Amino acid sequence: MFLELPQMLIRTRIHSTLSPEPFAILGMPRTGTHYLEELLNEHPNVLSNGELLNTYDTNWPDKDRLLGSDYELLERAFLRYPTRSDKEVTHVGCKINDPQFQERPGFFAELARWPGLKVVLLVRRNTLESLRSLVQARQTRRWLKFSSDKPVALPRPVTLSIAACEAYFKAAADFNARVASAFETASMVQLEYEELLHDPCACVATVLEFLGVPPLHLSGRGILQRQESRPLSETVRNFRELRDHFAHGPYAKLFDLDQG
Repeated sequence: MFLELPQMLIRTRIHSTLSPEPFAILGMPRTGTHYLEELLNEHPNVLSNGELLNTYDTNWPDKDRLLGSDYELLERAFLRYPTRSDKEVTHVGCKINDPQFQERPGFFAELARWPGLKVVLLVRRNTLESLRSLVQARQTRRWLKFSSDKPVALPRPVTLSIAACEAYFKAAADFNARVASAFETASMVQLEYEELLHDPCACVATVLEFLGVPPLHLSGRGILQRQESRPLSETVRNFRELRDHFAHGPYAKLFDLDQG
């Protein structure tokens, strides 16, 4: 006589005997998730395979993967992931930005249930900077700028609607709170975009220690540079209008030009 074990118990038993250990890099757009992944992938034992939920991510040639269930997609990410011959992988991950979760409503809950998962959450101190950067990147089609890149013209200033700002500020606050409440302290580490740009070596060391991976001396081949270093008052055309609108609410601090 065979007893049917609960599905979650079966999953836990299967994954407890498998390696590598899973991790996910989460964040709103333009918070440094791609940069952190690039740095972590310098480690010979760490492999992060890009945006799991992005149809066009070249790390994932099999676009049909998105037709599977949420659980099947996570199996693909952590158990049947694309390999690399130059790595002996002990920790495997992917990255996911908040808007991608909106397209698969049940995916976040499935991710939070994945046995042994560790999460790296990237945040940006000023959410308005994140939104401005996202709009500029969409306009210029330039998403990254490294120290080795040739000089390019500064991006054009953008105009942001009040409604777009309100929606984005709320989405960022809700997402960061959702991640913080879904994972125990020992299973999550939070990094700031600004610190990642200022001291990438220290941030990578923090993540590697969190994952339980030996330290790494970064090669320095690809140091990320900010594409836009001008203040918000010069890069958002209607900055004063937005500042006046949000002056007496919870987002007023985002318009403080002295904020780091």
